[in-house]
Amino acid sequence: MNIQRRINTVIDNLIVQDYILFGSVFVLFLLFMILAIVFRKRKKISFFLVTSALLIFFLGPTLGYMQMHKFLFKNEVKLISEKKLEFTKAIVIKGSLKNLSDRDFSACKITATAYIKTSNEYKNYILRLKPIQKSSIVEEDIKKDQSKEFKMFVEPFVYNKEYDIGLEASCK
Repeated sequence: MNIQRRINTVIDNLIVQDYILFGSVFVLFLLFMILAIVFRKRKKISFFLVTSALLIFFLGPTLGYMQMHKFLFKNEVKLISEKKLEFTKAIVIKGSLKNLSDRDFSACKITATAYIKTSNEYKNYILRLKPIQKSSIVEEDIKKDQSKEFKMFVEPFVYNKEYDIGLEASCK
């Protein structure tokens, strides 16, 4: 996919709250920069304002977008069952997705991730950063307060030792 199509896809998926967030971050950036110019004689204050403005400009949209979407598109994913198949190299995962938001979801991307499991909890935390296998499905049209059960396969899954399965969903 070329870069223009990617940019168009991102812009098409933005909602009104995203534009408000990006606009307010830009206004806050400009305000801090203007204050830095006003207080240019006081070096420490000016330096603090410029640093704050740059942090707001670069971190504000990303962190704000992630936190806002966690709040607006709140959901709960539960693992009901998992079974490693004998006749093929796959795991069957059954779960449920519940819409806890005040709005209807048009689509939710559910991702199942398999992790190596050990007896050391600190090692398990580090091993979660590098999963064995990932698989995703998309569920569509989930109304508010509605639960939807799903079934998905993680394949090819060739790991023979102990593992853990993690589920997460990203909705819009």
